[in-house]
Amino acid sequence: MRLAHLADPHLGFRQFHRQTPAGINQREADVAHAFRAAIDGVLAERPDAILVAGDLFHAVRPTNAAIVFAFRQFQRLREALPNAPVILIAGNHDTPRSSETGSILRLFEELGVDVATDRARRLAYPELGLSVLAVPHQALAGEDRPALVPEGHLPHQVLMLHGEVPGIFPVDRTSVEYGGAVLQIADLHAGDWSYVALGHYHVQREVMPRVWYAGALEYVSSNVWGEIRDEAIQGTSGKGWLIIDLPAGTVSRRSIPPVRSIHDLRSIDAATMAPADLDLAIAARLGEVPGGLANQVVRLVVRNVSRHVVRELDHLAQRAARAEALHLQLEFRRPEPQRSTGVGAPGRRQTLPEMVGDFLAQRTLPPDLERDRFVQEGVALLREDEA
Repeated sequence: MRLAHLADPHLGFRQFHRQTPAGINQREADVAHAFRAAIDGVLAERPDAILVAGDLFHAVRPTNAAIVFAFRQFQRLREALPNAPVILIAGNHDTPRSSETGSILRLFEELGVDVATDRARRLAYPELGLSVLAVPHQALAGEDRPALVPEGHLPHQVLMLHGEVPGIFPVDRTSVEYGGAVLQIADLHAGDWSYVALGHYHVQREVMPRVWYAGALEYVSSNVWGEIRDEAIQGTSGKGWLIIDLPAGTVSRRSIPPVRSIHDLRSIDAATMAPADLDLAIAARLGEVPGGLANQVVRLVVRNVSRHVVRELDHLAQRAARAEALHLQLEFRRPEPQRSTGVGAPGRRQTLPEMVGDFLAQRTLPPDLERDRFVQEGVALLREDEA
């Protein structure tokens, strides 16, 4: 009995402003490519069942293009693996806020996909000896949570849900998607399950034996740099999905080749640099990107640089570099104010980006606008203006 465990495709995700020749947001196309590659891998592995642990779409109301694309990929699964159950749960991104709003995920039931949108479903596949308790986000977010315990006598008991296990996520939560239902380790009754398939955390990670986050298939969080840092801490690199051999108790990673590279370059300390020297240092650091900047996603942080130095930099060269990359994020950070000591001394004053970020984080927003992305883009625009 072998399972494929995928999570967090986030189809329809858009970022940056570059478009493909067909007029599609380039990052949206990248995310679709990753999902297609994952389905290709599943078809090659031919597992006995496929689990998709939430956030198939990035929004409750995805575009028609994203819906059609997802439908075709699930159709490929059903045609090539007609005897393998496909189980899909709703994550927080594809769960409507109003119970009166229907879920687009129900569409995939027309293909024979078993879908759990608002309530937990216990699905039995006697011919496989498999039972799956599929728990969507809404079932965990409400007050009346289902008991997460196995039932019946089928030998393979699997739990699939979409939520946040405390203590697993990084201290820097800016790389984590907000809005997940909180799960306690004790709530999982992990020792009673053959396997627990988790979605929501975008970095692939083992919570405990036979309890795994599959991770996202592409970099779709609001802070991709923090996500890359989390992967380095966990010892993983890049994106992928999982194959689980239930009798053997083994979990194997299947990688997805990236469409493009994402680079967080070594920062530059500009405390003693004149503008001309800093221009050279920036050019040298950007030159370290393997294969060049073309169509890549790159960040370079310049620390301890004063505003007047930033004004005198070669902005034509910066614009040319930005035009070459899919996205180039140059962050110029002014020196930290000195802390005063003594009774009644003030602490560090907030920088302007910090103040703006705090303000945007508290502002009332339309329901369809993602707060994390709103804050991030607002602060990024401010920093570009300062530059």
